[in-house]
Formats: sequence, C-alpha cells, structure tokens
Amino acid sequence: MEGPKKKGGIFTKFLNFIEVTGNRLPHPITLFAILALLVIVASGILSAFNISVDDPANPGETVEVMNLLSSEGIAYIFTSMVSNFINFPPLGVVLATMLGIGIAERSGLIGASLRGLVTAVPKSLITVTLVFAGIMSSVASDAGYVVLPPLGAMLFIALGRHPLAGLAAAFAGVSAGFSANIFLSATDPMLGALTQQAAATIDPAYAETINYAMNWYFIIASVFVLTLAGWFVTDKIVEPRLGAFKGSLEKQSIDYLKPEEKKGLLWASISFIITLALMLLLVIPEWGPLRGEGDSPIIQSPFMSSLVPVILILFLVPGLVYGAITKSIRNDKDVASQMSDTMASMGMFVVLAFTAGQFVAYFNETNMGLILGVYGATFLDNIQLTGIPLILAFILIAGFINLFIGSASAKWAVMAPVFVPIMMQLGYSPELTQMAYRIADSTTNIITPLMTYFAIIIAFAQKYDKKMGIGTLISVMLPYSIVFTIVWTIMLMVWMFFGIDLGPDSPIHYPPRP
Repeated sequence: MEGPKKKGGIFTKFLNFIEVTGNRLPHPITLFAILALLVIVASGILSAFNISVDDPANPGETVEVMNLLSSEGIAYIFTSMVSNFINFPPLGVVLATMLGIGIAERSGLIGASLRGLVTAVPKSLITVTLVFAGIMSSVASDAGYVVLPPLGAMLFIALGRHPLAGLAAAFAGVSAGFSANIFLSATDPMLGALTQQAAATIDPAYAETINYAMNWYFIIASVFVLTLAGWFVTDKIVEPRLGAFKGSLEKQSIDYLKPEEKKGLLWASISFIITLALMLLLVIPEWGPLRGEGDSPIIQSPFMSSLVPVILILFLVPGLVYGAITKSIRNDKDVASQMSDTMASMGMFVVLAFTAGQFVAYFNETNMGLILGVYGATFLDNIQLTGIPLILAFILIAGFINLFIGSASAKWAVMAPVFVPIMMQLGYSPELTQMAYRIADSTTNIITPLMTYFAIIIAFAQKYDKKMGIGTLISVMLPYSIVFTIVWTIMLMVWMFFGIDLGPDSPIHYPPRP
C-alpha cells in the first residue's frame, strides 16, 4: 500500500519526520522488551542515588525507587513474569470481547450491518458519526478501544476510503475524547472521590458539597465540539496525508443486502433488543442483582464492572441468530471454528501483551512513575503562575506525565493531593482543577505507547499495513492530539471567562459564589 505522502507543508514534513524516526525503532514486541530491561537498569542507578519523594497520598511517608537489580528485585522479576502477562489489563478484555465480536464478524453480521449502514447513511456523515460514537463509547469504560477502531477501518474500506483513517477517527474519539460524554461514566466517581479527598485537606465543609457530576455540563458540550474537531482532522489532515489505499481490499464493493441478509439483520436486531432488555432488568430495578448501592447505583455497580461480558453477550447472541438465519452457522462446530479463527488472528497481540505486561509491571513496581509525577507536580508549584497561564501550565504538565503513566486514577491519586489544594488557595475550585486534568489526560492518550491499548491499536492497523509501527501510528494520531488539546483548552478558557458552572453546583472559582 502507499504510505503517507512525503511532500507538503511544514506540519506534514514534521509528521513525516516523526513517522520515519519512530519506525526506526524496533518492532513493538522487541521495543517493550528493551524498555523493560531499561527500567531494570534505571531502577538500579536511581536506587544507588537514593532517589525518593514524599508520598502525597500518605503524609509522613516516603516513596523510594525499588531496585530490580537487588536480590529482592531479581526474585520479583522471575516470580512475577507469568502474573505480569496474565494481569496485563487489555489482555483478558480484548480476548474475551473478541470472542463475541468474532462470531458477529465471521457469521457475516458486522459486514451486512456495515453495508446496510453505508447504503443508508450519507457518506458525508460517516466520519462525524464514527468520531461521535467513539467519544460516547467511554460510557462503556474501555470497551470502545476493542470494538470501534476495527469497525471504523472496516466501514471506511467499504466506502473505498483508507481504512487507517477510519481506525484513526474511531481511536481519536474513544481515547482522545475519553472524558467527554453526554452521560456520566465510571470515570466521574473514580476521579471525583479523589478530588473530594484532596479538597477536604483545605476545606472539609466545601468538600462535602462536591458531587460526582461536577464536570457534567462541560463534558456534554465537549462531545459536540470534539466531534467537529475530529471530523475536521480526519477529512482535512489525516486521510489526505495517508493517500489512496492500495491494499488488496480496496476493490471490495458495497453490495446491497440480499433478502436472506435483511431477514438475518431483522432477527439479529430483535435478539439484540431482547438481550439488551434482559441486561437492563439486571441493573435498573431496585432488586436487580447487578445494581449497586448509594447515590450512584448504576454507575457504581457490578453492572459497570461487568461490561466486558455484557458486550461479549450483546455481540454473541445477534451473531448466532444471524448465522442461523443465513446458514453461515449450522451447528456448534461452526461456532467453535469461528471462535478459534478469531483467537488465531490475535496471536501477534498475545505475544506483544507478554513483553508489554512486563514493562508496565516493572515501571509500576519500581515507583518510577509515581516519583516522576511528584517531581512534575512540584515543578508546577514552584514556578508560581496564576490565572490562565497556571491552568495552561497544569494541562501541559499533566499531559506530559500522561505519556509515562497510563492510568487516569493512578495519576490523579498522585496529583490531586498536590494540585487541588494549590488551586484552591489561588481561588480556583477543585471542579476546575479536575476538568483541566481530564483534558490533559485524554488528549495525549493516543500518542503514548505506554497507554495500555496502544498495542491493540497497532495490531488492528497491521491488518491493513503489515509495516505499521509505533512511529506511523503516532504520526497519524498526533494531529488529533494537537487539535483536541488546543480546541478543548480554548473551550475551557471561554468557560472560565464567562464563569459558567462546570456541572451542578460546581463553580469555576473557590470559594463558591454566595
């Protein structure tokens, strides 16, 4: 296939430089193995210099670098190797979800649905619909990473467009727009609890008034702003730079649905609605076994912790029904064969998960990420900025730290106890500080190989470009990161200028308005 165009303006040349430089790196599997070794060596060096910081989450305690070259560290490396692989966060999520998606795809359900969508939705709205769906997928936690990017690529190639552009648009919506949503998601209470705790160190009474929907108004508006931004970047920057797709799948035509396919889609849709209704019965009624307790019985519930099996079932049941109607599935042997074929196609990801799992585990075990976050927070405190420059500096620092620490909750657990009190003392509310953090955390997800789902996106992309490497993916996603950061930050500045509440009873300034 033809790679990204090599001629153009300064920005295009910059992206080409990033691609070429990044692709000189080893294969992602090898790279993560090298990074794991570097963490081991770095832990020994930093430990020798007694590098440590005060633990912001536990006053009076210090955090030191764990030396993986010590006897204890070497024992950890050997005893944790299998668990690091098994416990690599995306591994189980991806493989389990792909069982359901695999049946839906190989039975023909996804292909028929895409062809139906292509023939029903105006082509001009495909990109904006895909970005919007990606942004909204955060209500299902991390499931959007597994479902939408491959679907975006399939949808674009069905239209004769570049599949990597469709994958990029979906990935941008899912990851760079992760903190935007019309609905509240599990992210809101997860971060909100840490914000409340940090605010209580300055003003316990005010902390009690903070609610988990503190950013709701802003994130609702963000959905539409980021959707338009993602639409623009995909159609005006990313896809023109990628050029025409020259792969063997380019000539795949969009055929109108046959009668048996329409019948299969009808019964698959009915089965989906029935399955979804049964799922909702498990969580909406007060007696629902998957319903939680407290003020957020749905958001903080076993249901939200069970989204992977929920999605698996929601794909599996319609896929089975469609296959039975269209005769692409005739017996249980066909089901087992289709699932096995799906798992066979995930071999590259499984190997990558082994080396990536070691690196992520070593980085966390050595406390190097935590120490880096504390040093970044201290620097921002020391430069003594105020007002909008302070918010901008905070976003830049948080975004930089996000390149090294993937977990949003882990970073905020470190940063909230430092920055929330600082901002409150300068007259800015905890709600504003949390929203600024969410912007930085989301927009840089798509350009860091340390983001846990970065590996699976490369695996999806290599279906269409066997030479796809870290450099190419970063060069494709960087325009989204830059534009989303600029647009979202400007939006926050406008919000601050007009003093609009970020959510219910969630002002910009502290103390709150009388």
